[in-house]
Amino acid sequence: MLQFMHKHAKFFYIFFFLVIISFIFFYVGPIDNNQSPVVAEVGGEKIALDEYWRLYDRFKKYYEDMYKDKFDRKMEEQLNLKQRVLDTLVADRVLRMKAEELGLRVSDRELQEAIMNEPAFKRDGVFNRDVYLQTLRMNRLTPGYYEAMMRQELLTAKIRALIGESVVLTDQDLMGLKGDESFFEGIKAAILKDKQQKLIDSYVETLKKTIRVRVNTDLIS
Repeated sequence: MLQFMHKHAKFFYIFFFLVIISFIFFYVGPIDNNQSPVVAEVGGEKIALDEYWRLYDRFKKYYEDMYKDKFDRKMEEQLNLKQRVLDTLVADRVLRMKAEELGLRVSDRELQEAIMNEPAFKRDGVFNRDVYLQTLRMNRLTPGYYEAMMRQELLTAKIRALIGESVVLTDQDLMGLKGDESFFEGIKAAILKDKQQKLIDSYVETLKKTIRVRVNTDLIS
């Protein structure tokens, strides 16, 4: 298991992308005057240490739920989880800045649909405004602040999707794959996601050459 995860480490960025919107209200910082140390700065935008640890705790729990007792310190180190969380936060900031530069926007309708489809805000499978407001209050967030953060995350997802659309699978990518149709389709989708993530990673690294990025890894060691 650990050897596979190390060899295909890029796959695990996909988990971050799939669940980051669902976990947003667990890792955003306090609404005003965040006095937490700064773990990274991207183009003048600061990433607070408490923001980092909130996201780290959520993803650690995600893997614990997925792998149960198999997720131990060794697996966490193999995944390089601490660094991946930081890389994800930095990459999101970089991509969002580029999206804004390109003129990409998230409409009010897109924002509304995302909020209403968020499982954490549903009761009996249906969006419930009382649950929505109560959940935000429990996390010390106002609707306006949460919706602004959600809009940013949707913007990041939009530019990620835009970059990923240019990726196609070749015969060489699928060479040697065997199995029934459902297995084949699953592996095919994983390979496509991996190629998309590699392209996004490459794009982010290119953007970072033009955006000042400073990190303080000592704070998470």
